Amino acid sequence: MNTAHPIDPAVRCDIEARLTTIEAEHNVRVLYACESGSRGWGFASPDSDYDVRFIYVHPLPWYLRVSPQRDVIEVPISGDLDINGWELRKALGLLKKGNATLIEWLDSPVVYRADPDFLNAMRDAARQTHQAERTFHHYVHMARRNYREYLLGETVRLKKYLYVLRPLLATLWIEQGRGVAPMPFQELVDAIVTDSDLLGAIDQLLAIKRAVGEGEHGSPFPIINAFIDAELSRLETVLPPVLRDTDYSILDRLLMDTVLAGETKK
Repeated sequence: MNTAHPIDPAVRCDIEARLTTIEAEHNVRVLYACESGSRGWGFASPDSDYDVRFIYVHPLPWYLRVSPQRDVIEVPISGDLDINGWELRKALGLLKKGNATLIEWLDSPVVYRADPDFLNAMRDAARQTHQAERTFHHYVHMARRNYREYLLGETVRLKKYLYVLRPLLATLWIEQGRGVAPMPFQELVDAIVTDSDLLGAIDQLLAIKRAVGEGEHGSPFPIINAFIDAELSRLETVLPPVLRDTDYSILDRLLMDTVLAGETKK
């Protein structure tokens, strides 16, 4: 088991069983299921929820109806399990719009279920249709909003530092022309942060976050605040990447191929 992303084996079995139940109750096929929250980012607390997100596909007749149908499956939260999913056509439509959350799912280090061919095709489609300008805006706006709302007091909720640092580092990743930002927080840190004092402060923050509850408060980290202040100020004058012309036909082919593949497996 990866110690940076611990998943209790009993919880994993429970999640996999719940996914099978969802398939039977809704007559769908789960193509991919992963962790989308702190366990996927790599800084879960002992009491962190399991944020399970999945992509599913219906049988062919569902796609041949005139009236639009419900395109999400939301399971009532049970204990520390939060499970919900998006229908494939919805997911591909969001991918076309540059939805950063969906792109993150595809890079989650915690995978509960995956059709290998589908996942490879989705990751390839995400790379080919990635709009750096849109994800740049998404991440920088998230970093600014979270910093303004959570980190300017005399004491702060420590987890919120990571909800500022992660999108900020993702913004810098995109600014530097590195492509699609990875989901694991440590990958962003390793690639972007070079100052040894800042690295030490982030390591200390991660150690605290992984050891205490989600609601833990503490004193601010001056060196991290200084880094955030400086980068957010600098980014105010930075132009985002240019929005490029993109051929989205790969998404149409992926939808058709995946739906039809389900028919051949019957």
